[in-house]
Amino acid sequence: MRSRFTLIKNAIVLFLSVLSLDAGAQELNAKIVINHAQVSTSRTSVFENLENSMTAFLNERQWTGMQYKENEKINCTFSITIAKYDEAENRFTATAQIQSTRPVFNATYTTTVLNVKDEKFNFDFQEFDQLNFTLEQVDNNLTAMLAYYAYLIIGMDMDTMAPKGGTEVLRQAENIVNNAQNLGFEGWKAFDDSKNRFAIINDYLDGGMEPFRDLQYVYYRNGLDTMADNVETGRAAVFEAMQLLKTAHENKALSSLPQFFTDYKRDEIVSIFGDKSVKQEEKETVYDIVSGINASQNDYWDKIKK
Repeated sequence: MRSRFTLIKNAIVLFLSVLSLDAGAQELNAKIVINHAQVSTSRTSVFENLENSMTAFLNERQWTGMQYKENEKINCTFSITIAKYDEAENRFTATAQIQSTRPVFNATYTTTVLNVKDEKFNFDFQEFDQLNFTLEQVDNNLTAMLAYYAYLIIGMDMDTMAPKGGTEVLRQAENIVNNAQNLGFEGWKAFDDSKNRFAIINDYLDGGMEPFRDLQYVYYRNGLDTMADNVETGRAAVFEAMQLLKTAHENKALSSLPQFFTDYKRDEIVSIFGDKSVKQEEKETVYDIVSGINASQNDYWDKIKK
């Protein structure tokens, strides 16, 4: 963990947007899971080929100019459910759940950094297609989506290691959104959906949402990473992160990012602040914050106050 933290801190200024295939330097350890149970077809080999092609595209490509050791690679999962497959048009209608995790320092525990559902994960793919991508020419929706999430995952992971450490990488995700406007697929447009690809990266890099970005480092590096050595110090940092979450929500109430965060951090937040050793005033403050952002989870938030 310390090596990746040092790596990111020292290498941010050396970020390169060139995509190379330098073996052993790749950032991602991605797992692709494709569920095609809803599709009636005898041509099932296309799904296996798609899964293999996507896995190779994400894992064999170097997305930044940084060198990641094998144990530093970011674990992530793309769980894709195919709703329709048009063999004549080679078109897939699908949804995808994208999740990334990172290890907690001095612990066997891994924590979620990103967990979002893409409701419009639609694309064209012909069996044995080669998946190619360049930032300068975004002309394929499948590779554009995969590259977008690759940069988002890496950038957010870097933010947990150094304050706003992923800025340059995240700008590449933003560039893909801008260059994908004319692809003819949903998910890239402003105002179409408050939870689509545009909305996620636009909100994450928005000035009003800066507290949400600050939260990443405070919550993970200052909070979770110190808990093994000092629970009180770690919890104090997580409490500070909750305050940043509140400010971000107040700054941009229509952003879905604070709700996303409380959805995939629900159990973690309850575990940290539901402990009997936590002061009641602190419990109530955290409860008010998370309940105000995500009242749909109040059955869980109630556990904090007990």
